Amino acid sequence: MSNNFLQAIKARRSIYAIGSQLPIAEDRVAALITEAVKNSPSAFNSQSSRVVILFGAQHHKLWDITKETLKKIVPAEAFGATEKKLASFAAGAGTALFFEDTEVVAGLQKKFAAYADNFPVWSEHSTGIAQFAVWTALAQEKIGASLQHYNPLIDDEVKKQWDLPASWKLRAELVFGSIEQPAGEKTFIDDAQRFRVFK
Repeated sequence: MSNNFLQAIKARRSIYAIGSQLPIAEDRVAALITEAVKNSPSAFNSQSSRVVILFGAQHHKLWDITKETLKKIVPAEAFGATEKKLASFAAGAGTALFFEDTEVVAGLQKKFAAYADNFPVWSEHSTGIAQFAVWTALAQEKIGASLQHYNPLIDDEVKKQWDLPASWKLRAELVFGSIEQPAGEKTFIDDAQRFRVFK
């Protein structure tokens, strides 16, 4: 099927073999991430997503924090594999940290009490859409990325390191960089198991 948006979606893959070089300037990457998130939909136009973009030494600091955090809880005999995985992320050019502002969510719960139970769920929808939009936008620039979830283990140290508001809840870490090895073939389950069309 020929559709520019669908082609962009197909280009977005989990790239685990990444390097520190970028095909475009860091400022351009930051602008791309900013525009992708700004134009992502959110329930009641809440705009609850927050993003911290880390390059270079700041990016490495994140993965040092993650390593030190995991060292305290991963058994020593298993830590070698964990350390290797974290090193592969640190080898990238940067990381986009995705947060949701719980203060915004709480405000909406108070303002629209009838939907109070839904706002945390819709907040998760918002961050997922924002993450997908950024990931796809990066792929269009030939930048590889993979989405990681070391939250909530690293939340406190991350907030402390970058002096972030207490209300920001870390939801994911999108690590990105040059594509050193493309993703393998993507497989799909049968459409009949996933889709039903009625006319």
